[in-house]
Amino acid sequence: MENYIGIDISKSTFDVHYTADQRDACFDNTDIHIEAFAKLMSQIDPVLIVMEATGGYERPLAAKLHEKGMPVAVENPRRIRNFARAVGQLAKTDMLDARIIARYAAVIKPAAQTAVDVVSLKIKELNTRRQQLLNIRTAEKCRTEHAEDEGVVRSINTVIATLEYEIETIEKRISTLVSKNVKFKQKAAIIMSVPGIGAKTVGMLIGALPELGCLNRRQIAALVGLAPINRDSGKLRGKRITGGGRVNVRNQLFMPALVAIQHNPVIRKYYHHLLKEGKVKMVAVVACMRKLLTILNAMVKKNESWKPKNA
Repeated sequence: MENYIGIDISKSTFDVHYTADQRDACFDNTDIHIEAFAKLMSQIDPVLIVMEATGGYERPLAAKLHEKGMPVAVENPRRIRNFARAVGQLAKTDMLDARIIARYAAVIKPAAQTAVDVVSLKIKELNTRRQQLLNIRTAEKCRTEHAEDEGVVRSINTVIATLEYEIETIEKRISTLVSKNVKFKQKAAIIMSVPGIGAKTVGMLIGALPELGCLNRRQIAALVGLAPINRDSGKLRGKRITGGGRVNVRNQLFMPALVAIQHNPVIRKYYHHLLKEGKVKMVAVVACMRKLLTILNAMVKKNESWKPKNA
C-alpha cells in the first residue's frame, strides 16, 4: 500500500500520520527529533509528505526532509481545512489534523516542491520584514494628519525617520544578497531590463516568487492570483474575478504595473487597448499586472532580456 505522510506542526511538537498502516506518532519540534524523523523517512521512503504552512514552524522540518531527498509539499492550511469540511471532518485536534493532512495527500496528491536554498529564504524573510515596516510607516504618516500636539508630531516624525532608516538598510541587504549570488544576479539583470521594474520589485520577485520562469503563463498567473476566475452557472455569465494566490506578490506588483503603464511601450499600448474595448480602469490595470508577470516569466524561462517586439 502506498504510504502518504501527513504532518501537523506546532511550535513545540509535530504530529505524524502514516496512511500505509494508519499509525500515529508525535515528535518534539527540535533539531534532534527533526533529524531522527528525517532518517526514519529515508528508510520508509513515502510517496509524499505533506504539511501545512504554519508561519515558519514548518521550515526546519521541510528543509531537513528536502536535504534527505524526500518528496515534500507545504500546503495552504485553508485548502486542507476546506478538504476536511468536504469529507465531514469538523472536529479539530493536532492528531486529527495530521490524519486529515495524510488523507488530503493521498486523495489530492499535490505536487512535491523543490527545496528552497538558504539565500532565497533570507531574501524572502527580508522582503517580509520590509513590507511590515512599510505598513507601519504608512500608519504613522496617517497619524500625522490628526496630530496637533507638538510632542506627538515630533514623536511620530522620529518613528518615521527610524523606519525609513531600517527600510533602507533592509533594501541594501537584499541588493547585496542578490549581487553576490550568480544565479540571482543573472535573474535580476533579466527582470531589471523590463521598463517599469526597479530593484525593489526584483528583490521581491526573487524572494517571494522563486517559481518565476519554471511555470507556464497560466500557472504563474494563477499562483499570484491574477488569473481570471469564471463565475458561470447555467445561462448566467458572471463577471470574471481575480484573487487567491500569493497576495503579497500581487499587492507589490500593483505599483510596478502603474509605472509600466506610463513608461513601458508594450504595457502602455495594451492598457489603452483595453480602455478602448470598454474595460474599467482598475480591470485594465489588473490585466496589465498579469501581462507584466507573464512577460517576466517568459523572459526568465528563456534566459532573455527585454525585447519589446517579442513581448
